[in-house]
Amino acid sequence: MYPGALVNKFIDKNLDIVAICDHNASENVPYVQKIADAKDNSITILPGMEVSSREEVHILAIFDNYDDLGRLQQIVYNHLPGKNDESRFGLQVIVNELDEVEGYNDKLLIGATQLSLSSVVDHIHSFGGLAVAAHIDRESYSVISQLGFIDPSTPFDALEVSASMDLQAARLKYPELSAYALVQSSDAHFIKDVGRGLTSMFLESASTKEIKLAFENRLGRYIQE
Repeated sequence: MYPGALVNKFIDKNLDIVAICDHNASENVPYVQKIADAKDNSITILPGMEVSSREEVHILAIFDNYDDLGRLQQIVYNHLPGKNDESRFGLQVIVNELDEVEGYNDKLLIGATQLSLSSVVDHIHSFGGLAVAAHIDRESYSVISQLGFIDPSTPFDALEVSASMDLQAARLKYPELSAYALVQSSDAHFIKDVGRGLTSMFLESASTKEIKLAFENRLGRYIQE
């Protein structure tokens, strides 16, 4: 999952917009952006993070710029207890645009923050980001698996399904969620999985504002299901 290899895979898969969402961390994002900018200006890398709430619900936070993501990162780190055990979980490497090791993250990124689900969503929105409930069809670490339902008062911008379920199948399985926008993502933890799940959106530009319009099916922007 080196930044250079990722960008080459994005190009190979003809992806236009990619959100980089590491677990509770963001340090690798700018290096992927630098390589994408240098190699192919048609690819937009959106800074993101997959935040784990105290309920162990995974929420995708997606932003237009790294500064806004950095503000969320500080809150996440302030509420993320524990240190990484390299013998159990491996090295958490930060790799630069030259594919060189820049450093190591010693925080317990696999763990859950002490932030509630609602507070994570509120923080994402306060910094101008999109909050997407991650892989709702999975039997672990999703809002449905952890809570048993999706509280309509939690203002998710969209719900994500994994690469193993297409959007039409998700609509049939979750008719009670018809009011929500659905997206499919690869949730790639290995390079071979990049692009295995994707969402086609009709946008005027690559930005969270445009994606939000597609989520809301407004002004001619929409998701193709």
